[in-house]
Amino acid sequence: MAQTKARCHCSVPLCSSNKQRQPYLRFHGFPTDQVVRKMWITAIKRDEGETFKIKQGSTYVCSRHFHESDYITGSDSGLLALDNFAPGRRLKVNSVPSRFEWNNWGLPTRESVYKRVNKRMVDREISPDLPSEATREHGYGTAPTPGALDAAAERIQQLEQEIAGMKKEMSLLKAELAQLRFNRFCISDKDIRFYTRFTSRDVFCDFWEAIKPSATRLVYWSKAQKKAQSSEPLSPSPSRRLPLIDEFFLFCCRIAAGLPEKVLADLFEVSMSTVSRAVITWANYLYLILGSLPIWMSKRQIRNTMPTKFVQYCPNVRVIIDCTEVRCQSPSSLTLQSELFSPYKNTTTFKGLIGVAPCSAVTFVSSLFTGSISDRKI
Repeated sequence: MAQTKARCHCSVPLCSSNKQRQPYLRFHGFPTDQVVRKMWITAIKRDEGETFKIKQGSTYVCSRHFHESDYITGSDSGLLALDNFAPGRRLKVNSVPSRFEWNNWGLPTRESVYKRVNKRMVDREISPDLPSEATREHGYGTAPTPGALDAAAERIQQLEQEIAGMKKEMSLLKAELAQLRFNRFCISDKDIRFYTRFTSRDVFCDFWEAIKPSATRLVYWSKAQKKAQSSEPLSPSPSRRLPLIDEFFLFCCRIAAGLPEKVLADLFEVSMSTVSRAVITWANYLYLILGSLPIWMSKRQIRNTMPTKFVQYCPNVRVIIDCTEVRCQSPSSLTLQSELFSPYKNTTTFKGLIGVAPCSAVTFVSSLFTGSISDRKI
């Protein structure tokens, strides 16, 4: 029997079919014949009790659990009719569900190892001269060529050594990455913007990859001063207390975030003199590297990137200039304090002239002056 109501659900374990989601399925009620009904209950591995009761009009088995051979076309009186569903398509009287998830939906399974081995032994007894299936397909009975085993053993040993070396390198690399302060503090882009003022981690890494080749030959500023008077060529500084990327990150924390040297010394576990030496070295290095880049835009580039409002009202603008001030520490000398004191910022500052193109690109940066100087004088 079959049911076509929208609230039909399959009662087979591990099956979630229902008429509302699978309208193309047939839902068969349990047969009235007690013998066939018991066969159905045994097949679906459920026992009638408190948790499962067979009720007419509410307990079904869907057509997914029957084979095509269980159905027949026709109106024979010895068949169970499918109530109001697919006329002419009927289920045999003694059909029992046999396709389930736990038996791979009734698909044939591979013979056991015991049966396959016995079958080969019988074949060998019948035809002793017939080569075995394994020998025919894979050639396991063929003897290896002389020296092949030695060469294979040597190759295996070589590969094992290479794997051991690669594992050692990976462990060292992981240990080094775990010790990087940059990875510890800069987890998100928000952290990157706070500590370094770079817009994202990707931008920071791209900039680092651009300066890394020349930064590996970086010499501390104190060593460069000592060698300035001698004719001996400068050699790179010895191994540092911090990795290069951490030194650059320390410099960014000092310049961009404005963290005091004492705080940086505690965070990076180095002395204050090391912090000061690293900041001065990186400041001079980046000044030489970035100061040599041509950032002034040509007249053609400015016209090609000029916004519409500038083209309409002031097409001849080349640069927009203005002064900006950067706060600095107060020097111990009162004379220097008076020169650096800015009445506009009410603190000690350095002042510089900035030029911006109409497209908002910075195209000019002057040298820094004391904060007391006027914009007009600069």
